[in-house]
Amino acid sequence: MAALHHHPSQSTTVITMSANDMLEVEGGRPLVGEVRLAGAKNAATKLMVASLLTAEPVTIDNIPDLGDTSVTAELLAHVGTTINRLGQQWTLTTADVRQAQVPPLSRRNRIPILALGPLLHRAGEAEVPLLGGDRIGARPVNWHLAALQLLGADIEVTPDRVRARAQRLRGASITLPYPSVGATENIILTAVLATGRTVIRGAAVEPEVADLVQMLRGMGARIDCPDSREVVIDGVGTLHGTNYRVMPDRNEAVSFSCLAYATGGDITVREARPKDLAAWLAAVRRFGGQYEIGAGGIRFFGRRPWRGIKVETEPHPGFMTDWQQPLAVVLTQAAGPSTIHETVYEDRFGYLQSVAAMGAEVATSSDCWGRQPCRWVNRGFIHSCRLHGPRRLHGGVLTMPDIRAGMAHLIAALAAEGQSELTGLEHLARGYQALPDRLRSVGARLAVIRRVY
Repeated sequence: MAALHHHPSQSTTVITMSANDMLEVEGGRPLVGEVRLAGAKNAATKLMVASLLTAEPVTIDNIPDLGDTSVTAELLAHVGTTINRLGQQWTLTTADVRQAQVPPLSRRNRIPILALGPLLHRAGEAEVPLLGGDRIGARPVNWHLAALQLLGADIEVTPDRVRARAQRLRGASITLPYPSVGATENIILTAVLATGRTVIRGAAVEPEVADLVQMLRGMGARIDCPDSREVVIDGVGTLHGTNYRVMPDRNEAVSFSCLAYATGGDITVREARPKDLAAWLAAVRRFGGQYEIGAGGIRFFGRRPWRGIKVETEPHPGFMTDWQQPLAVVLTQAAGPSTIHETVYEDRFGYLQSVAAMGAEVATSSDCWGRQPCRWVNRGFIHSCRLHGPRRLHGGVLTMPDIRAGMAHLIAALAAEGQSELTGLEHLARGYQALPDRLRSVGARLAVIRRVY
């Protein structure tokens, strides 16, 4: 484990992670320093898909170097997009759609379903694989497909493919049964070139959706948001190229702040935007963490133990579902009980078994432990948890099941006394750019071990 003691300045090579690697972590040290946010994964991939809507070049800056942006580039290149990269600035040009049938991609994510509308506009047909992404519930695409049918698409679904055709896409009135981010984005991407007006009621209003809307407006789309959950799109005949910069990643901001709070550290997160983090900052105030908002970011610090709190995940502007996993690790260091009620996904607490094995006191339930019963009530899904602290964590052997659970495991390993071994690193590589190097820059002791089979 000698490699764990190298000073970060001694290494100038970016350390990568892959599915066959193992991460060795030596925990129990406060993490202190500064990190700069990468571009938001959940925005960048959608902006890349939106470039299909025009034959002109679209230049997108601040694209993070991640597994998910790589697989999105793979999709675009297959259908005919040329991509010129200058660091994190990518210029995407789809002069012609060469192929409207997308093959199975090299890695699983849910981006292909969002290409249906743009490909229908450019080629009159589309065929994409049905891929999963993280295993955090069923995450069905039926709302996506029902909306596309209302917009005039003929849809055929097989166990592993979706085929769509349309002679003409037209505006429609669409009410979503739940403010799904993916379904909202899919409708917007399809409606901007459809004939007539589309009205989405019950739309998602996450900052990443707003980022997509802003870039599309720069391409000539006519999109208005007169109500908090209503989006009005008047279709236009063509869209043109644009230059756009991806928003900073708010999930990264929460992850790095939790690294500070869980380890008793002090981390300044450059480019963190308070407007994207209002619900998170409110939770920080409640558990007793401190933060300072500056011109270039937010500093996160404070003194443990924290106060136990109750949290309920909700669509934006509520507390984001992707934030409860790193928060749970912080709350293992809170005095007394804390409760998390997950209302967005029905199966997102599996990671807590590993945290409990490291010494946390955890209980889970299929009951609703929130303000009121949620849509998972009486359906048998484990969607509430209670943590009681503070508890001293010790090192463990952890397998990451998805991006956000993987970050929770990593935070727990860095907060724990002793050494931990983590596998499933491909999930972190999907969601966090150059993560080992950035962690070392704030004092983390870790080493990526290449395993040969």
